[in-house]
Amino acid sequence: MLRPETNNSAIRNERVYHLFILSAHVSALCLSLVLLGACGYQFRVEGVGPTIGGAEATSSPTSPPPRLVIQALENKSFEPNLETRYTNYLRHEFSSGSGAQIVSETEAADFVLSGQILSVTLPTLSFSQTTTLESRAEVVVIVKVEETRTQRLVWAQTAKGASEFFVTPDLQFNRVLQNRALEQAGRFIAEDLASRFLLQLESGQLAKPTERSASDSTGTNVK
Repeated sequence: MLRPETNNSAIRNERVYHLFILSAHVSALCLSLVLLGACGYQFRVEGVGPTIGGAEATSSPTSPPPRLVIQALENKSFEPNLETRYTNYLRHEFSSGSGAQIVSETEAADFVLSGQILSVTLPTLSFSQTTTLESRAEVVVIVKVEETRTQRLVWAQTAKGASEFFVTPDLQFNRVLQNRALEQAGRFIAEDLASRFLLQLESGQLAKPTERSASDSTGTNVK
């Protein structure tokens, strides 16, 4: 049977051994880091991720968005005062989802968007023997985008929007429901046109005039 003094001595020796092993591992790790530094390797994080060997993280330069002015739409439909609301819908959607910077002055714009509300129709969806129960507001809008300086047509698009509404015996309330349907159709149209404009920008089919001029001159100089 081991005496308490012998048991304590064995525990101390085991602890000293573990400390020695740990110290050796730390020393080896420090030596490895010193050698890596001497060889010129550096580990650091810059930008979007780590780089090895001291390479600088580079990011591709992004050109500023094209500046677009949206003129008031021309109303060719029977619905009065629709052009003001639809123009505002376009400006709102293009400000947030078209990839363009919306400006108020034509002189400060790269492109000018203009358009027309071509038609508003209210077809019947369901009816009884004596009255209409449900209708739909259908709106057609056409827009075009031209370069400010050259007035060259660079993009044109027709968009259609629709929204259903119920018909009640109350004529005044029916008008409220119809107006809401027309507003919803206008928002659909504005969102669709902004998305299509963004797609044109991202595909490179709609470049700023300065970028196109530089590209054309570069292509001319290459032989």
